[in-house]
Amino acid sequence: MKRGPIETQRRRSHRRFSAAIGSFWDGRGCFLVRRSAPLNNAELCSTELQQCSKVSFCQWNMALLRTLLTPGLSGTLHTAGARSLTSGSLQTDALNFWSGARVHLGDVTKSEAVYEPATGRVLCRMQPCGAAEVDAAVGSASAAFREWSKLAGMERARVMLEAARLIEQKRREEIAEVEVVNNGKSITEARLDVDSARLSIEYFAGQATTLSGQYVQLPGGSFAYTRREPLGVCVGIGAWNYPFQIAAWKSAPAIACGNSMVFKPSPVTPLSAVLLAEVYQQAGAPEGLFNVVQGLQETGSLLCRHPDVAKLSFTGSVSTGQKIMEMASRGLKPVTLELGGKSPLIIFEDAEVENAVRGALMANFLSQGQVCSNGTRVFVQRSLAPRFISEVVRRTEQIRIGNPLLEETRMGPLVSRSHLDRVMGYVQQARQEGARVLCGGERFTPADPALKDGYYMTPCVLDGCTDGMTCVKEEIFGPVMSVLTFDTEEEVLQRANDSALGLAAGVFTKGNVCHRSVFILLMLRVNFSDEHSHVYLSICLSVCLRSARDLQRAHRVIEKLQAGSCFINNYNVTPVEVPFGGYKSSGIGRENGRVTIEFYSQLKTVVVEMGDVDSLF
Repeated sequence: MKRGPIETQRRRSHRRFSAAIGSFWDGRGCFLVRRSAPLNNAELCSTELQQCSKVSFCQWNMALLRTLLTPGLSGTLHTAGARSLTSGSLQTDALNFWSGARVHLGDVTKSEAVYEPATGRVLCRMQPCGAAEVDAAVGSASAAFREWSKLAGMERARVMLEAARLIEQKRREEIAEVEVVNNGKSITEARLDVDSARLSIEYFAGQATTLSGQYVQLPGGSFAYTRREPLGVCVGIGAWNYPFQIAAWKSAPAIACGNSMVFKPSPVTPLSAVLLAEVYQQAGAPEGLFNVVQGLQETGSLLCRHPDVAKLSFTGSVSTGQKIMEMASRGLKPVTLELGGKSPLIIFEDAEVENAVRGALMANFLSQGQVCSNGTRVFVQRSLAPRFISEVVRRTEQIRIGNPLLEETRMGPLVSRSHLDRVMGYVQQARQEGARVLCGGERFTPADPALKDGYYMTPCVLDGCTDGMTCVKEEIFGPVMSVLTFDTEEEVLQRANDSALGLAAGVFTKGNVCHRSVFILLMLRVNFSDEHSHVYLSICLSVCLRSARDLQRAHRVIEKLQAGSCFINNYNVTPVEVPFGGYKSSGIGRENGRVTIEFYSQLKTVVVEMGDVDSLF
């Protein structure tokens, strides 16, 4: 089957990242100023190039943030590397956005420090919004809704497609680098996140043109029809692990349906949401269509309880999600909740070891392990466990750690010092409870002195884990893989489902090998003469029957796993065309896919009588 351009690009990007987990980071702690053509290995090692284009990490990213946090940014980010700063911190209060522009708040005494994970230094000051600012943002969104909701789907789609074009052609690298500086993930991952955000906007631009109702014929020539209508002002509350992507995933379906949105980023990563607001504005959206309010828990509560807010969408912890649902219930507001996970990854003995190892690494170490859907409970069938564990440890020890702005880095710092301490605490507790630390689980100090106070740790693989250990039961949200062994399919299903959470799950088995075998045989059909066709058919039938048996297990196991987002022979692949969300305490509703339209719209039924009223009175 021929893949479309979106699928092809996503698969290529995913393969590039999967294949990139390799040798040790070489310890260079300087950022090489980017140029139009990518650097090859020889150029990266060139003394002459390093001497002429080195910019210290702190100087580069502080210049970067000064540029980005200036209202009305019109230049490209790459020129920021040529400037330097004399201070290690940056003062700004222009991270709020409503009525079509960045908003300067008068009171600077209540600002919160925003830290750079790679260096531990203060990036900027974030000013939280109070009741008056929340009212202003919601009022701006209400005014935009009245205009935006009257547009045809094609008109809304034009604005959204222009926003996607601006992200792809004008601001991709800029946004990715802001994510790196504020979140700590590698530049490779950040670019993929920006691509996912852009694809989501493109996808829902297409959906905006298809919104329709239903026609129902009734007796006597009467009829009824339904209308799919927007809700009004929607509130999105984001998490710190995917700041820009989450803002796009929530806003794209909302505005496609004719709603407006007020978005509150995590106070830990407040920098990139305002860039999305600027993009929508530059694309031709009405002022107030997408607004950004910064703040802590109090700001979030004000948004949830605001009488003019029609819907809430939240990504974050289970405990916070429960509080948001409680506040929403007082106004009977619909909610979408994408919460935590402690997902199982099941690897059967017939799985391709190389693919299973790659899948386990992707399931545990993306974004420094700070991914809600990560498959951190890795169940390996006992006969395969020694070989699998040996290869996982070897590959984990080779993951390049360091400056996240360097192209060769594959793991940057964790998002904050407090979170690093929390993850390290889980590793220590696992040791105390009897788990074996096969590699990692220690603080890491890069060679560059500028990074010595960053929040780094080595990715960790735990063996000898049991179902009752804390590291197996609780969401660690860091680069810690817990390996468990199993004997039978029935046993592993019971253990995998023994969790209050149900966000994701994965299965690795032999089905993909048999699929490829059938494909190869079909391609080789031309080599069989007519008199030998019975041999060809016999081979095909044998392989197909074996393939069917293997695929039966994959689909049988997936059917019995209590999780909303499942993978066979892959992991952490999130195409925007398919829904993402969880079972049980992992959330309510879905993000992405056509079904998301139902969570950002409401259905109106209209009955039309073509005859006289048949009254009982």
